[in-house]
Amino acid sequence: MKNMLNFKEFTADELMDILNLALDMKKNPEKYSESLKGKKLYTLFEKTSTRTFLSFATGITELGGTYYNQLWKDSNFVLGEPVSEIKYVCRNVDIIMARLIKNETVELFGKNATVPFINGCDNSYHPCQILADALTILEKFGTLDVNLMYIGAKNNVFNSHVEFFSKMKKGTLYGLTPLVNETACGPDFYEEAKKSGHYIELDPAMSMEEAKEYANKMDVLYTDTWVDMEFFNNPAYQKQKEETLAKMMPYQLNGDFTKDSKAIVFHDMPMHVGFEISQDVVDKNLDHILDEAENRRHAEKAVMYTLLNS
Repeated sequence: MKNMLNFKEFTADELMDILNLALDMKKNPEKYSESLKGKKLYTLFEKTSTRTFLSFATGITELGGTYYNQLWKDSNFVLGEPVSEIKYVCRNVDIIMARLIKNETVELFGKNATVPFINGCDNSYHPCQILADALTILEKFGTLDVNLMYIGAKNNVFNSHVEFFSKMKKGTLYGLTPLVNETACGPDFYEEAKKSGHYIELDPAMSMEEAKEYANKMDVLYTDTWVDMEFFNNPAYQKQKEETLAKMMPYQLNGDFTKDSKAIVFHDMPMHVGFEISQDVVDKNLDHILDEAENRRHAEKAVMYTLLNS
């Protein structure tokens, strides 16, 4: 039995198989409409969600299965001994997806679950988002061998991009990340990825003109929220939010920054328009961003199918 906590347990070939399966599922949905018939998915949310809930719920349904959703705050995970709770849930369902705050909790599920477990997002990794991004790149470019520049915070999305590019050894990820969020990837995570030759860390002290020169050579420009969703509207976080935004506003993906670039723009959503991305760039790239978001469903269907048949 395999879990998907991140990409560590998967080879490049296995990840490519998942992406090819997702492409086929998207093109031929009727072929897979009963492929997970009778299978039960438990979804658990400690964090807010739109795409993760909807994509997994519709995804398992499209494959003939059913889902049971629970909020962390409404469960006994907030009260009871967690290992026995995990094992109890596994007695009732065939597969679990949880969107949790801490990577340590994800690791606890991975260690104790007796059915396949999928990390739907934690503070360190977001593997299903990156599979959706890769699926979108394959659709638009016909290959993973692209140059992608990520501009923003070193966060869960960025970490999974680093892990993916360095493992696949196709394409190159350029990271311009003046903001570093606290994650649990280990002290050598970025240095080991650099050794692959497929992750290049750009100097955040470079001028914006230099950054634009890099952007002009890219196939994809990628950004993500600078402020965690849980804190964006939290008054207690207001001071830190203001400091973060003041630091990051020069790195906004806007019309001036992208005017000479032929790259398409990705954003994993939800977007804070006027902060990490401007409205004009959203308007120009909204179809690409929505393709990326829709592909969460297809990538996750392939993940569920693969884990349940491994």
